[in-house]
Parts: sequence; structure tokens; C-alpha cells
Amino acid sequence: MRLEVITPMSVCVDRLVRRIVAEAPDGHFGMLPGHVDFVSELVPGILLYETEDGTERFVAVNSGTLVKCGDEVRVAVRGAVEGDDLQKLRARVKAEFRQHDEEERESRAALARLEASMIRRFRELGVQSS
Repeated sequence: MRLEVITPMSVCVDRLVRRIVAEAPDGHFGMLPGHVDFVSELVPGILLYETEDGTERFVAVNSGTLVKCGDEVRVAVRGAVEGDDLQKLRARVKAEFRQHDEEERESRAALARLEASMIRRFRELGVQSS
């Protein structure tokens, strides 16, 4: 099977794999080559895959969707961090997801300021035209 894990910013994984284990809202599931086609929501967690040489790798995902069609498995997620050591991966995930959360908060604050400014200007226009 070919596994592709993509985020809005990049392709995190694109390789042939033997096995995939992921987590949906109702629990973990596994896939081997020949698995029936399907679509599943993914919750934030760890996606495990086994490379063709038998090495297990991990991808921390920040929610998304998995689509299995034929030999292609495509996973689209908000954020992903790949690694082969769970402890190191955990530390990287905490740092990267915390940074993304902070950037998102800053963006929302900037949008709120723009909206407030726009409302204030519309009110000023209404007062001037009266």
C-alpha cells in the first residue's frame, strides 16, 4: 500500500507500507494490503505504520480524515509530526502543536481587532451621514 500523510503546509509521509494502525472516534483500527476501501475520521493521536523493511514508524496527527481507495491510503490532517521514537516524538509534538495553537490564537486576536475596527468605522459612517 502507498501511505500519504498531508497537512495544509506539506507532505509529511509518502511511502510504501505493509501495515497501518490509526485511531478513529470509536477506537483503533488496522489495515493490511487488500483491505476494503473506506473513509474514516481520525482523532488526535498516533498513526503507526510498518515500512516494507519491517520498521515501525509513528506519525502524531492532529485530527483529520483517512481515505483508503485501492492501494492508496491518503491521510489529510491539520498537523503531523513523524518519528521513530515515541518519547522524542511526544516532545516534538508538544512543542510544535503548542506553537501552532499560539499562532492560531494570535490570528484570531488579529481578526477580532479587524472586526472591531470595521464595526467602529461603520458606526462612524452612520453618524456622519445623519
